[in-house]
Amino acid sequence: MHCLPFLFVILQAHKALPEEEFVDTTVKLAKNMIFECMYPGSDFVSQAEWFKITITGKNSMAIFSPTFGGLIRTDYISRIHFLNSSVTANDVSLFFHNASKADLGLYYCILQLFPLGRWEKVINVVQSDDFEIRVPFNSHMVSEPGKNVKFIFQSQLTSPLKRVTWERIQSHQIDHLTFCNLSNGKSYGLKYQRKILTSCSQGMKSSSIIIHNVTASDSGFYQCCLTTNTGENETFVMKLTVTDAKTDHQIVFFLAGGAVSFLLLVISIIIIITYCCRRKRISKALWDTQTQPSKNYARSGVPDQTQDYKEEDIYVNCPAFSQRPNPR
Repeated sequence: MHCLPFLFVILQAHKALPEEEFVDTTVKLAKNMIFECMYPGSDFVSQAEWFKITITGKNSMAIFSPTFGGLIRTDYISRIHFLNSSVTANDVSLFFHNASKADLGLYYCILQLFPLGRWEKVINVVQSDDFEIRVPFNSHMVSEPGKNVKFIFQSQLTSPLKRVTWERIQSHQIDHLTFCNLSNGKSYGLKYQRKILTSCSQGMKSSSIIIHNVTASDSGFYQCCLTTNTGENETFVMKLTVTDAKTDHQIVFFLAGGAVSFLLLVISIIIIITYCCRRKRISKALWDTQTQPSKNYARSGVPDQTQDYKEEDIYVNCPAFSQRPNPR
C-alpha cells in the first residue's frame, strides 16, 4: 500500500480545517458505518456534539450531556444512534446506517472538557474499494495484554526526511496515529483511542511509536510512511498480534476437557468390550454344561442290585460249648 493517497487525504482535509488540524480517521463509505469517538483521558466531559461539515458550515447531528442525556437532530433521527446502550460523555461513538454518497465528507466529534477546554476528532468518509493491506508485512510482533508495544522503523533513504506519518490500517477504516513535520520539528498526536508516544526531530533517520497497555482490540496492521524533501517515499508495514489471555485459558480448558472426554470414552469402550467378552465366555460354559450327556458309570448288563435286593434269612454256624458248673 502506497502512503501518498493517505497523505493526500490529510492535506486535502487540512485545507478545509484550521491550521495544524488534521483528519484523525478515514472511514470507507458503506451502508452501515461506525464513527468512533472515545476520549482517552480522565477529564470531566460536560458536553459532546457531532457535526457534519458542509459548504455552508457545520450542521449539528447529535448532542449528549451527562445531565440531560442524548438528543438526535431531526434530519438524522432515523439514520444514526449512539453506539453504546449506556452512553457516557467519554464515549459518544455513532452508528450510521442507510448511508449513501451524499454522506461523503468530514464529520466532527467535539467534546467540552474541564479544565482543558475543547477536544475534537475529525472523521473523513471517502469512497474506496478497500483499505486492507495487500502487500506482505515487513515484521510481526506478538504481545500479551497490558504490555507497552514499540514499533521502530529505520529509513534507508539518503535524502533528509520531510514528513513521517503512522497509521493503523483496517479493512473499513484508517486511524491516523501521528503526523511529524520535520521542517519545524513538530509532532501532531491525533485522536486515537489508545495513547501514542512518538519522536519527531530534524535530521532523524528512524521513527518509532509506543502504544501503552495494549489489548486484543489493538491487533492489526500498522504502517509508517516517510517522505523526503526530494519527493521520495518509503513505507514500512508491521503486524501486531495481542493474545487474549481469557481466550487462551478457554482454549487450554477446552483441550483439557476434550482429552479427558476422549480418555473416558476409551475407558468406557474397554469396559464394555471386556464385559461382553466375559458374558460370552460364561454363556459358552453354561451351554456346554447343558448339552453334554450325563455320565453313567454302571456296567452294562449288570442289573441294579438295589432294585433286585430281597430280604433273606441269615444263618450263622456257631460251635457248641459245654456248660461247666460254677465252682463254689
